Amino acid sequence: MLHSAAESVFREVKELILSGELPGGELISEGEIAKRMECSRTPVREAFLRLEAEGWMRLYPKKGALVVPVADGEAEHVVAARQLVETQSVRVVAEQPHVRSNLVAALRTSLIEQREIADRGDVVAFSAADADFHKMIVVAGGNPLLDTFYGGLRDRQRRMTARSIAQDPGQLSQIIEDHTALADLVESGDADAYNTAVLTHMRQIHGLGFRGAL
Repeated sequence: MLHSAAESVFREVKELILSGELPGGELISEGEIAKRMECSRTPVREAFLRLEAEGWMRLYPKKGALVVPVADGEAEHVVAARQLVETQSVRVVAEQPHVRSNLVAALRTSLIEQREIADRGDVVAFSAADADFHKMIVVAGGNPLLDTFYGGLRDRQRRMTARSIAQDPGQLSQIIEDHTALADLVESGDADAYNTAVLTHMRQIHGLGFRGAL
Protein backbone atom coordinates (compact mmCIF):
# COMPACT_ATOMS: atom_id res chain seq x y z
CA MET A 1 0.00 0.00 0.00
CA LEU A 2 2.91 2.29 0.90
CA HIS A 3 4.60 1.63 -2.42
CA SER A 4 1.38 2.50 -4.23
CA ALA A 5 1.08 5.78 -2.32
CA ALA A 6 4.70 6.72 -3.07
CA GLU A 7 4.19 5.93 -6.75
CA SER A 8 1.07 8.10 -6.84
CA VAL A 9 2.85 11.02 -5.19
CA PHE A 10 5.81 10.61 -7.53
CA ARG A 11 3.61 10.75 -10.61
CA GLU A 12 1.57 13.71 -9.39
CA VAL A 13 4.52 15.82 -8.29
CA LYS A 14 6.43 15.03 -11.47
CA GLU A 15 3.40 16.12 -13.49
CA LEU A 16 3.30 19.39 -11.55
CA ILE A 17 6.96 19.96 -12.45
CA LEU A 18 6.50 19.09 -16.13
CA SER A 19 3.40 21.27 -16.44
CA GLY A 20 5.21 24.20 -14.85
CA GLU A 21 2.82 24.42 -11.90
CA LEU A 22 5.88 23.77 -9.74
CA PRO A 23 8.42 25.98 -11.55
CA GLY A 24 12.15 25.53 -11.50
CA GLY A 25 13.77 27.26 -8.53
CA GLU A 26 10.81 26.75 -6.21
CA LEU A 27 11.49 25.26 -2.76
CA ILE A 28 8.79 22.95 -1.44
CA SER A 29 8.46 20.87 1.70
CA GLU A 30 7.34 17.33 2.36
CA GLY A 31 4.59 18.76 4.56
CA GLU A 32 3.19 20.94 1.76
CA ILE A 33 2.96 18.02 -0.64
CA ALA A 34 1.63 15.64 2.01
CA LYS A 35 -1.17 18.09 2.75
CA ARG A 36 -1.87 18.64 -0.93
CA MET A 37 -1.93 14.90 -1.69
CA GLU A 38 -3.74 14.05 1.56
CA CYS A 39 -1.19 11.47 2.63
CA SER A 40 1.55 11.00 5.22
CA ARG A 41 5.08 12.30 4.76
CA THR A 42 6.60 8.84 4.27
CA PRO A 43 5.41 8.29 0.66
CA VAL A 44 6.27 11.92 -0.10
CA ARG A 45 9.81 11.35 1.15
CA GLU A 46 10.13 8.27 -1.07
CA ALA A 47 8.75 10.17 -4.06
CA PHE A 48 11.16 13.07 -3.47
CA LEU A 49 14.13 10.69 -3.37
CA ARG A 50 13.06 9.21 -6.69
CA LEU A 51 12.55 12.66 -8.22
CA GLU A 52 16.02 13.64 -7.04
CA ALA A 53 17.49 10.50 -8.61
CA GLU A 54 15.87 11.47 -11.94
CA GLY A 55 17.25 14.99 -11.70
CA TRP A 56 14.00 16.86 -11.13
CA MET A 57 14.68 17.85 -7.50
CA ARG A 58 17.57 18.65 -5.20
CA LEU A 59 16.94 17.77 -1.54
CA TYR A 60 18.16 19.89 1.34
CA PRO A 61 17.77 18.28 4.81
CA LYS A 62 15.48 20.25 7.12
CA LYS A 63 14.94 22.87 4.40
CA GLY A 64 12.93 21.14 1.68
CA ALA A 65 13.23 20.15 -1.95
CA LEU A 66 14.30 22.51 -4.70
CA VAL A 67 12.69 22.02 -8.11
CA VAL A 68 15.72 21.96 -10.39
CA PRO A 69 15.48 24.65 -13.08
CA VAL A 70 16.16 23.91 -16.73
CA ALA A 71 19.95 23.94 -16.83
CA ASP A 72 21.95 26.34 -18.98
CA GLY A 73 22.41 24.72 -22.37
CA GLU A 74 19.86 21.96 -21.69
CA ALA A 75 17.40 23.27 -24.28
CA GLU A 76 20.16 23.35 -26.90
CA HIS A 77 21.09 19.74 -26.15
CA VAL A 78 17.50 18.51 -26.17
CA VAL A 79 16.79 20.23 -29.50
CA ALA A 80 19.96 18.82 -31.11
CA ALA A 81 19.20 15.28 -29.93
CA ARG A 82 15.57 15.45 -31.05
CA GLN A 83 16.52 16.78 -34.47
CA LEU A 84 18.93 13.90 -35.12
CA VAL A 85 16.53 11.17 -33.97
CA GLU A 86 13.43 12.56 -35.68
CA THR A 87 15.14 13.18 -39.00
CA GLN A 88 16.61 9.67 -39.02
CA SER A 89 13.13 8.25 -38.41
CA VAL A 90 11.70 10.31 -41.28
CA ARG A 91 14.44 8.95 -43.59
CA VAL A 92 13.46 5.40 -42.68
CA VAL A 93 9.72 6.06 -43.00
CA ALA A 94 10.25 7.68 -46.41
CA GLU A 95 11.35 4.29 -47.76
CA GLN A 96 8.25 2.48 -46.45
CA PRO A 97 5.08 3.80 -48.14
CA HIS A 98 2.63 1.80 -46.02
CA VAL A 99 4.27 2.86 -42.75
CA ARG A 100 4.44 6.45 -43.98
CA SER A 101 0.74 6.43 -44.91
CA ASN A 102 -0.26 5.13 -41.47
CA LEU A 103 1.97 7.65 -39.73
CA VAL A 104 0.58 10.60 -41.70
CA ALA A 105 -2.97 9.54 -40.82
CA ALA A 106 -2.02 9.42 -37.13
CA LEU A 107 -0.34 12.81 -37.33
CA ARG A 108 -3.43 14.35 -38.98
CA THR A 109 -5.59 12.93 -36.18
CA SER A 110 -3.19 14.39 -33.63
CA LEU A 111 -3.46 17.80 -35.30
CA ILE A 112 -7.23 17.73 -34.88
CA GLU A 113 -6.77 16.94 -31.20
CA GLN A 114 -4.17 19.70 -30.82
CA ARG A 115 -6.56 22.27 -32.30
CA GLU A 116 -9.31 21.20 -29.89
CA ILE A 117 -6.95 21.43 -26.92
CA ALA A 118 -5.66 24.83 -28.05
CA ASP A 119 -9.23 26.10 -28.29
CA ARG A 120 -9.68 25.11 -24.63
CA GLY A 121 -6.42 26.81 -23.69
CA ASP A 122 -5.24 23.72 -21.81
CA VAL A 123 -1.46 24.17 -21.76
CA VAL A 124 -0.78 20.97 -19.82
CA ALA A 125 -2.73 18.79 -22.23
CA PHE A 126 -1.24 20.61 -25.21
CA SER A 127 2.35 20.08 -24.10
CA ALA A 128 1.60 16.36 -23.79
CA ALA A 129 -0.04 16.25 -27.23
CA ASP A 130 2.92 18.12 -28.67
CA ALA A 131 5.35 15.58 -27.25
CA ASP A 132 3.22 12.69 -28.48
CA PHE A 133 3.10 14.13 -32.01
CA HIS A 134 6.87 14.07 -32.29
CA LYS A 135 7.14 10.72 -30.53
CA MET A 136 4.87 9.11 -33.14
CA ILE A 137 7.37 10.01 -35.82
CA VAL A 138 10.21 8.39 -33.91
CA VAL A 139 8.24 5.24 -33.12
CA ALA A 140 7.33 4.86 -36.80
CA GLY A 141 11.04 4.67 -37.58
CA GLY A 142 11.02 1.19 -36.07
CA ASN A 143 14.29 1.46 -34.13
CA PRO A 144 13.61 0.41 -30.49
CA LEU A 145 16.92 1.85 -29.28
CA LEU A 146 16.14 5.29 -30.70
CA ASP A 147 12.58 4.96 -29.42
CA THR A 148 13.82 4.34 -25.86
CA PHE A 149 16.37 7.15 -26.12
CA TYR A 150 13.75 9.58 -27.40
CA GLY A 151 11.38 8.53 -24.64
CA GLY A 152 13.90 9.91 -22.18
CA LEU A 153 13.67 13.29 -23.89
CA ARG A 154 9.88 13.43 -23.80
CA ASP A 155 9.58 14.75 -20.25
CA ARG A 156 12.20 17.43 -20.86
CA GLN A 157 10.41 18.38 -24.06
CA ARG A 158 7.09 18.68 -22.24
CA ARG A 159 8.55 20.91 -19.57
CA MET A 160 10.24 23.17 -22.12
CA THR A 161 7.06 23.45 -24.20
CA ALA A 162 4.84 24.22 -21.20
CA ARG A 163 7.26 26.95 -20.13
CA SER A 164 7.42 28.45 -23.63
CA ILE A 165 3.63 28.53 -23.99
CA ALA A 166 3.19 30.04 -20.52
CA GLN A 167 5.53 32.86 -21.55
CA ASP A 168 3.73 33.36 -24.88
CA PRO A 169 0.29 31.70 -25.23
CA GLY A 170 0.20 32.87 -28.84
CA GLN A 171 2.64 30.10 -29.65
CA LEU A 172 -0.17 27.53 -29.56
CA SER A 173 -1.29 28.47 -33.07
CA GLN A 174 2.31 28.67 -34.30
CA ILE A 175 3.09 25.17 -33.02
CA ILE A 176 0.02 23.75 -34.78
CA GLU A 177 0.99 25.52 -37.98
CA ASP A 178 4.52 24.11 -37.72
CA HIS A 179 3.21 20.63 -36.96
CA THR A 180 0.99 20.78 -40.03
CA ALA A 181 4.02 21.62 -42.18
CA LEU A 182 6.03 18.80 -40.59
CA ALA A 183 3.24 16.31 -41.30
CA ASP A 184 3.23 17.46 -44.92
CA LEU A 185 6.98 16.84 -45.17
CA VAL A 186 6.59 13.37 -43.67
CA GLU A 187 3.92 12.67 -46.25
CA SER A 188 6.20 13.81 -49.08
CA GLY A 189 9.09 11.80 -47.68
CA ASP A 190 11.42 14.81 -47.81
CA ALA A 191 13.77 14.09 -44.91
CA ASP A 192 16.20 16.89 -45.75
CA ALA A 193 13.47 19.51 -45.70
CA TYR A 194 12.08 17.95 -42.50
CA ASN A 195 15.51 18.24 -40.90
CA THR A 196 15.61 21.98 -41.55
CA ALA A 197 11.96 22.56 -40.66
CA VAL A 198 12.01 20.68 -37.34
CA LEU A 199 15.16 22.53 -36.26
CA THR A 200 13.60 25.90 -37.10
CA HIS A 201 10.39 24.89 -35.32
CA MET A 202 12.09 23.84 -32.10
CA ARG A 203 14.52 26.75 -31.91
CA GLN A 204 11.79 29.32 -32.50
CA ILE A 205 9.38 27.81 -30.00
CA HIS A 206 12.02 27.58 -27.29
CA GLY A 207 13.49 31.00 -27.96
CA LEU A 208 16.89 29.76 -29.09
CA GLY A 209 17.24 31.76 -32.28
CA PHE A 210 18.30 30.03 -35.48
CA ARG A 211 21.38 28.10 -36.41
CA GLY A 212 22.02 26.21 -39.62
CA ALA A 213 20.64 22.69 -40.05
CA LEU A 214 22.85 19.83 -38.94
